[in-house]
Amino acid sequence: MLVHRKLLTLWLLLLLHVSGSAARFNLFGHKKNPVPQEGDVRLFGGGVADGRVEIYHEGQWGTVCDDDWDLAEAQVVCRQLRFPGAHSVVIGKDYSKAPGPIWLDDLKCQGTENYLSTCTFKSWGTSDCSHKEDVGVICETSGSNVTGRDSSYSLDHSISLSDERGQIFDSGSGCDFSITVMSATGNTEEDGTPEMAGSTVCAHKAILSQFPLFNASEGISGITVDIGQACQQNFSSFIRYIYTRKVEVTFSSVQCLHWLASKFGVKQLMEDTGRLFSQILPEDATFHTQVSLYEYAAETGDLVLQENCIQYLAWNYQNLTSSPAWTQLSVELLGALLLRSDLVVPDEYFLLWNVESWIREKGDSISSETQVDLLKRIRFPMIPAEALNDLESNSSLYATHEAMYRENLLKALQFNVLLFGNLVSNPKFDKDSDDYRPRIYTAEPWSTAMNRTQNRQMHYNQYNQYNQYYQYYPSSRVINTPVHNSLIFKNNKIQWEANVFNNQQECSNRGVRCESFPSARLAPQNSLSEWRHILFRNRLLLMCQGTYIFQVQDFKNHMAVNGSLAPAYPCPDDQYTYQFVVRPEYV
Repeated sequence: MLVHRKLLTLWLLLLLHVSGSAARFNLFGHKKNPVPQEGDVRLFGGGVADGRVEIYHEGQWGTVCDDDWDLAEAQVVCRQLRFPGAHSVVIGKDYSKAPGPIWLDDLKCQGTENYLSTCTFKSWGTSDCSHKEDVGVICETSGSNVTGRDSSYSLDHSISLSDERGQIFDSGSGCDFSITVMSATGNTEEDGTPEMAGSTVCAHKAILSQFPLFNASEGISGITVDIGQACQQNFSSFIRYIYTRKVEVTFSSVQCLHWLASKFGVKQLMEDTGRLFSQILPEDATFHTQVSLYEYAAETGDLVLQENCIQYLAWNYQNLTSSPAWTQLSVELLGALLLRSDLVVPDEYFLLWNVESWIREKGDSISSETQVDLLKRIRFPMIPAEALNDLESNSSLYATHEAMYRENLLKALQFNVLLFGNLVSNPKFDKDSDDYRPRIYTAEPWSTAMNRTQNRQMHYNQYNQYNQYYQYYPSSRVINTPVHNSLIFKNNKIQWEANVFNNQQECSNRGVRCESFPSARLAPQNSLSEWRHILFRNRLLLMCQGTYIFQVQDFKNHMAVNGSLAPAYPCPDDQYTYQFVVRPEYV
């Protein structure tokens, strides 16, 4: 159940709206199709990551001559389009007719430029080339070759629906509702209006009436749909799905189908295509895809997709903060991340320092009230006590928001020096506040990591010269943590043993019952009975190839069985590392 992992980097959100003579819809609400800006580039006539290079100048799209092109120039094009990199230059390919001018010739780039128009060239429109010499480019979508474009995923929601409905749609017999599909080519007519191209789909009111947004009601004979050019070829498949509840989803069609489904209220198709996006989330180390997809999910109202994106960002927050997308994060997205208890960070002080850095980067573009709202989402009682002592001198925003910092430092101080039971007696104390709940902290002493075969020991016994056996002990690690991160428990320690079991023999040797393999165990080596007001909500993190977290699991009876669970995000070849995290919480 995988869409090909080489899905496009979602640098482009498809823009659609619907209009008709008797009914008019704007599926973007107040948003409109973006107007191309001077110097914009696009890839035309190929797939989503390849095509003829075109650049926008003086209100018109034009091409670029292939003279002296190599990967340096291609790299600039792909960077401007926010792909991870360039795969190759395409010379001499027919991408269909190019009606515009040849804007650039004898182009020379260093490869580090952010915009193609900043490279050196003769002058706009000066060229001795013909359109047969228009250059093409193939961009990388995930740091590797663009392949597998025919890979598809079958969605079948037909249940008992007959294939005859598909035949009715294909034949067009008796259709009584026309849908005219129009796309802007990106060029302009002589009168300055956008140039449009389109086609017509003939459908049946009786079928479309299930979805009110088509407005296929009495007296309405059809509507016109203005749709992004890249999505036009998928529109007929979308309408056919409404008849048959079946569709083949390719890596290049998934967003088109999701967008159409979300806007025409085809909920089941929206949800299933939305789930497929999880396959591409790990592919973009720049995090532009993940952030754009979250914003796209918010626009379409797909709460499942929105949660899927923000969960990935929360689990991989530390990588996000060092990515190119970090400073472009919206206030809303950062605020949503700061509310989460599954945020994976070294510790809470790291998070405070990080948010302060983001606020400084934004400067005056966000108000003082917004800054305070974000900073209040830091769980000050969870900041290590030694860091609290130096916070005033180390914080770059303390003087700006002194009242807020003082209030939260007092809360943190009380938490660290008073028993939780004593705090509960204070009427101003909210014991259910998230401020007193840990996130997933990976710094010492709360966490340890190991590979599946790390520290494996072999014990050898020889029964006789003919019979022998090898006994393998599981990967194991011992860590010591305080009973709780409150300062009053600093000297009360608990020893934990972390194990990874790869087969039944390893489990049996430790007297452990394993349901599937591999399994992980995080068990206390001393009694927890005296700490009845503290509950350990420990977590197991699975990190793929040392680069991203693709699964977070709870321990139940000290066991986590990842072998029986489908991963939240893909990890090729099962090359992953285990990270055990101890999380004490007052109850």
